[in-house]
Amino acid sequence: MTSLTFAVGPLACNCTIVADEASGDAIVVDGGDGVDEVAARLDRHGWRAKFLLHTHAHIDHVGDLGRLRERTHASALLHPADLPLYRTLPLQARWLGLAHAPPVVALDGELHDGDRMELGSMRCRVLHTPGHTPGSVCFEIDDGRDVALLTGDTLFAGSIGRWDLGGTSMEELVDSIRTKLLAYGDATPVIPGHGPFTTIGTERVSNPYLGDG
Repeated sequence: MTSLTFAVGPLACNCTIVADEASGDAIVVDGGDGVDEVAARLDRHGWRAKFLLHTHAHIDHVGDLGRLRERTHASALLHPADLPLYRTLPLQARWLGLAHAPPVVALDGELHDGDRMELGSMRCRVLHTPGHTPGSVCFEIDDGRDVALLTGDTLFAGSIGRWDLGGTSMEELVDSIRTKLLAYGDATPVIPGHGPFTTIGTERVSNPYLGDG
């Protein structure tokens, strides 16, 4: 398994590409604001995107998925609880002062808790973690040797996501983290939707919203 994480768009969303080395097949997580950069990285490594996965439906994570799908011919997937939020892309664009809103396009399928996608030896499992948005999800990436978590805007280094931007409540967000994410071992790497990487152990003992889990 090979992974690349890089910031895209004006809000510096962390996009992650995870590829199976043997087959060259890849998934792209939260590439909705970095079409050209994502396509360039895929081309540079000779990878073929099979799935475009989105942790939630805020514009910096999902905005331009239609154009990215046109470039990659991959399947774009989102949790159904975030479909109402996804349909507000024009409103979200106005909030950010964007001159043009990205189009709302039909998706290719849905993400549900426990869903698995396999590319060669690599497995991606969906963890529904509502709170930041109703349909927020995290992804467990497992290649049979190592496990990492892509947490979107649910869990950050030293913080958690907001719950006042189309979300639910702080209580539900914290509960999602405690029940779904803190179940992993302390050494598990965490790649959040913005900012630096961290580990489950670091957040368990030092994140002010989580206490000792």
